[in-house]
Amino acid sequence: MPFPSVVNVVPAPAVVGDFASTNPRFVVQAGPGALVAGANGVAVGLFAWAASSGLINPSSGEVDFYDTVNNFGAGAPTGFVHREQQALITSFLADNTLVVPAGLPVTLFAGGDFWVRNAGSTATQPGQKAYANNTTGAITFAATGTPPTAASVTGTVVINSFTGSIAVNSVTGSISGTTLTVSAIAAGTVLGAGQFLSGGSSSVGYVDAATYIVGQLTGTAGGVGTYQVSVNQTVTSTTIAATGGGLTISAVTTGVLAVGQTITTGAAAGTTIVALGTGTGGTGTYTVSVAQTVASTTIVTSGALLNVTAVGSGALAVGQTISGGTITAGTYITAFVTGLGGTGTYLTSTSVASSSGTVVVYSGTETKWYAMSAGAAGELVKITSHPLG
Repeated sequence: MPFPSVVNVVPAPAVVGDFASTNPRFVVQAGPGALVAGANGVAVGLFAWAASSGLINPSSGEVDFYDTVNNFGAGAPTGFVHREQQALITSFLADNTLVVPAGLPVTLFAGGDFWVRNAGSTATQPGQKAYANNTTGAITFAATGTPPTAASVTGTVVINSFTGSIAVNSVTGSISGTTLTVSAIAAGTVLGAGQFLSGGSSSVGYVDAATYIVGQLTGTAGGVGTYQVSVNQTVTSTTIAATGGGLTISAVTTGVLAVGQTITTGAAAGTTIVALGTGTGGTGTYTVSVAQTVASTTIVTSGALLNVTAVGSGALAVGQTISGGTITAGTYITAFVTGLGGTGTYLTSTSVASSSGTVVVYSGTETKWYAMSAGAAGELVKITSHPLG
């Protein structure tokens, strides 16, 4: 520890993230081996968002609904990161930390009473609502219905509409060890990580039922080449089927494609884009979640494209809520396309077009939590998920 440089007249009431009472508290439910900190780690004493990594859980063989936690996300946070000595000092000669490194366990509390730091610029008053910064998880306080503003921009919103077709995934290939070599691919087929494989015969060997693609090693994206698979085995050249389908986009009307979007028009219900092939948002190929055959038709995907032409103030970030014009309430930015906080294009969460006009961008989302003590900017404040009355 460094030599003390500050003497407090009154001892600190707590450390951020500490319990503020012994009142009832409850945690976010998670599957086997979850929840764990995301790639950037998770800071204690802040709000956090749980999400799925999209990877198959080796314990259950399924993709978890929740498995990773980050101090950023869209909408209301999943929970609060309590201080339970789970952080780990990894910086050389550092004497303290509040960061849980990537991959380490994280317990999220969905309710209870905790100590937090007032990240706002004004003092809190008991009864004010807590707002979660969608970029950092930091906590500010204000009256109900007054989220903090991050930016004001001028922009238009267009829906994501394309012309495309979908084919069932089928290839000619062989497996040696954990390497799948694809020598030929049926028209429209697109391979991607997470797809399960099947096929073979008694003469060439059967593909193990638990086999899925881990990632591509060489070759054309989603096509002929080599892939790493999950199960060590030997299957000589044969026809191999992959789950899901291959989407081929031949023309773009408006908008952009991205992994995670749901196809709302032109495909079976529940069809989502799970991986890129040769396409990177426009024409090209993509992997979709549901095997089907669809002739060339109009394809509409979830979300929309925000085109920012001018910035009046501030900057945009992923997870921030936007409003203005005919933009649906609760719409938020899901990804950068060409914009990096200023002018450019951004993906949004809802599929409603809006003509050019002022778009207000909010940096925080109102939560169910309330302030239960007064505290100046930077001071510790009690919060609770149990409203009075």
